[in-house]
Amino acid sequence: MMKHFIFLLIFLISCSKIESQQTNAVDVPQSKILEIKSYIKDKDYNQDLAVFINFKISSGKYRYFIYDLKNDKIVQKAIVSHGSGSVTPQSNALKFSNIEGSYQSSLGKYAIGESYVGQFGKAYRLKGLDPTNNNAMKRAIVLHSFGCVPDVESQNPACLSLGCPMLSINAFKETAKLIDKSRQPIILYAFY
Repeated sequence: MMKHFIFLLIFLISCSKIESQQTNAVDVPQSKILEIKSYIKDKDYNQDLAVFINFKISSGKYRYFIYDLKNDKIVQKAIVSHGSGSVTPQSNALKFSNIEGSYQSSLGKYAIGESYVGQFGKAYRLKGLDPTNNNAMKRAIVLHSFGCVPDVESQNPACLSLGCPMLSINAFKETAKLIDKSRQPIILYAFY
């Protein structure tokens, strides 16, 4: 009887590991992870952590991931909003822009900069590193929290921002702990 129990336990653990690895591959494609590892190599960025936003995933689901680059695992999942201007009427497709006043999210790599306290409380400045997001500072695109963003997944879309990636208050607190510990800027990579 005990042998059967141990076998069942080992089987369940191995299945859950396979399932979690498959989830990671879907949430954050290996190609994006490798792209970031290559990009940050020999640069003055945090080499251990990166943030990924997979805008292909619907906004009511976890699509914000803090990824441990050394151990190849997700350390935080959260819901993150996108810009109200990114919404395409009668479609699930999103559109993106780098233009001031578009209220659209921008794709590409960002360096998460210093924090400040503004109208949404603590927030982090985002410096766009690509031509698709190099107006982020001018547009005041920052990582911040907002009360309307839920902590848990649902079928309902998350509330919309003016182009900023917004997290729930609890998710933002968890993210802030990791960002504040880092001596070097952490890369955030938004893709679609």
